[in-house]
Amino acid sequence: MVVTLIGTGRLGTNLHHALHEAGHEVVWLEGRRFRPCEVRGEVVIICVKDDAIASVAERLGDVEALVVHTSGSTDIDALPHRRRGVLYPMQTFSRDRLVDFAEIPLFLETADDEDMKLLVHLAQSISRNVRQLDSQRRRSLHLAAVFACNFTNHCYDLSAQVLQQVGLPFEVMLPLIDETARKVHTLSPREAQTGPAVRYDEGVISRHEGMLSGTPRDIYHLMSQSIHEMKK
Repeated sequence: MVVTLIGTGRLGTNLHHALHEAGHEVVWLEGRRFRPCEVRGEVVIICVKDDAIASVAERLGDVEALVVHTSGSTDIDALPHRRRGVLYPMQTFSRDRLVDFAEIPLFLETADDEDMKLLVHLAQSISRNVRQLDSQRRRSLHLAAVFACNFTNHCYDLSAQVLQQVGLPFEVMLPLIDETARKVHTLSPREAQTGPAVRYDEGVISRHEGMLSGTPRDIYHLMSQSIHEMKK
């Protein structure tokens, strides 16, 4: 299949690699500088940050191809094209780290059943986990992903800062992080939860809060409270 991919950021780099490895001919264009005359193929994938989707879609003008974006939180109707859709890969991406797309769940939406068949064909060529999902449920999925990934990674950063203060490398946390992730493959997150907040050990919690200040202290307090309430 001939595919035009617009966007050269973290997701664009990974998606380009996956499509190329699957044997597709990819016309790879920069989001800010592409010319509509460069667009070719059966599918156009807009792979830019959310607030740039509308402007890129407008610059495309009228095209015969199926136009899709890759956002988890943007409605399908953000695209003005008659043939429009969404291909949302739920994963975290970094520019210098290529991920295995075969393991990534891809969530698809189109405005037309025939276009869905086309998009499923494309998606299944790069992933073994392809699902259909409408815009409303995809927004909830994206919210869940922010909790599971972005907020969790921020906690890693806070952990690294605490360790740095006492001269310890973040690497000492990796076995704990790995086991925590492995557990939720067989247990629900609530069943896997441990720590002083589960039993609300006020002595330990109070000492920890005394070691923190500002926003990190507020986060610790709210997280402990939330864990305890949900465990009850």
